[in-house]
Formats: sequence, structure tokens, C-alpha cells
Amino acid sequence: KKIGRLKTGEAVITSGGKLKARYVIHTVGPVWHGGGSNEKSLLSNSYRNSLRIASENELKTIAFSCISTGVYGFPKELAAQIAYDTVKESLKEYTSIEEVRFVCFDDYNYKLYLNLLDNDAENGI
Repeated sequence: KKIGRLKTGEAVITSGGKLKARYVIHTVGPVWHGGGSNEKSLLSNSYRNSLRIASENELKTIAFSCISTGVYGFPKELAAQIAYDTVKESLKEYTSIEEVRFVCFDDYNYKLYLNLLDNDAENGI
């Protein structure tokens, strides 16, 4: 069932239907065009707008896949850094969110996020 269209970087919430999750927040990440087409900002907006919607709907937990790193070709290292930094900064505003999960498709992505977490832990953050 088609409900409508989303612009890149926007997000919308729907019911989870028959999923175990009560809600699904849909977002559209950018296609990578080499970095000169505002891709970094658009990817950040995908995460920020998803968190905003989660907060507005009083959700405590949200899980993210590695947005735009598959067929959209966004470099995984850069995408992980943007995702991590955006979520970390956004949680200062959206304090009702208690848990954020990064769901990684492979060991490479998992290690990227693990390194970001480890670096913060080493720096006392």
C-alpha cells in the first residue's frame, strides 16, 4: 500500500502492522554522488528527523540500519561517523529516548560503530 512520498532526509512514522515493533519510522537517505550534492547533511537529517519523530511519539527505543550504505553507495566509514555524531548530538535535545541501536548488516559496519563507541569510552564520554 502506497501512502505517499518522502523527500530525502525526511522521516515519517507508521504502525508496525504485524511486526513486533509497534511503530516503524521510515526515512529516505541520500544516494552518494561523490560528496558534492549535500549528501552528508541529508544523511544527518535522516537520523535527526527520525529521532525527532520518535521523541514526539514518546518512544523510548529506536533502531537504525546503516542508512544509505547499501545500493545508495554512501561510504560506510563516513556514514557511520555521521550517524554516530548526529545521534549523539540529537540525544541532548531528545532526552526521552533511552536506547538507540545501530543494526549492522556485516562485521565491517559493526566494527566501525564499535570503534566509535570505544573512542568515546576512552575519552570519558
